Amino acid sequence: MGVAKYMKATWNRPKLGMSKEARRNRMSSWRKEGVFQRIERPTRIDAARRVGYKAKQGIVLVRTRVRRGGLRKGKIHMKRKPSNAGIKKITMAKSIQRIAEERVSRRYPNLEVLNSYWVGEDGKNKFYEVILIDPHHPAIKADKQLSWISTGSSHSGRAYRGKTSAGKRGRGLLNKGKGAEKLRPSLKANKNRGK
Repeated sequence: MGVAKYMKATWNRPKLGMSKEARRNRMSSWRKEGVFQRIERPTRIDAARRVGYKAKQGIVLVRTRVRRGGLRKGKIHMKRKPSNAGIKKITMAKSIQRIAEERVSRRYPNLEVLNSYWVGEDGKNKFYEVILIDPHHPAIKADKQLSWISTGSSHSGRAYRGKTSAGKRGRGLLNKGKGAEKLRPSLKANKNRGK
């Protein structure tokens, strides 16, 4: 078993990794920080590498938090039956991870979101680390594996268009084979029958 597998095991099985108290203290310190916190190195190096992180110039890491739970809807005061109002128990079409990526992308308009990964959650928030790339940085343009993001406007606004891993999962594009016929080229092209 390689180093990355051991590191992944410590996150998946808490008994092998940090104690509950240490995790709680970590979340407590993260809550005191701002919503968008730039960090030097990833908290989960195995997860970061898996989704495309490289320790080089032009790559920025941002930890962010998003509130947990379903969709928050306002009450409709229009003389309707309360059971039809539909305020609670409604799930968003987007995952919380996608919302986190979009907010970070809005915060850093000159950078593009490559991917993101989960780092923790408490009773109120979910924490994600988002990998951002500067498409105009010379080190990124010279990199064979990352230079595609600098090629033009077709890769701009990746987070908003569901081009990240979390976005593709939400669009249903990670499914293949039987039952996935109505997903391509898009859900709208198939009258949303794919979901």
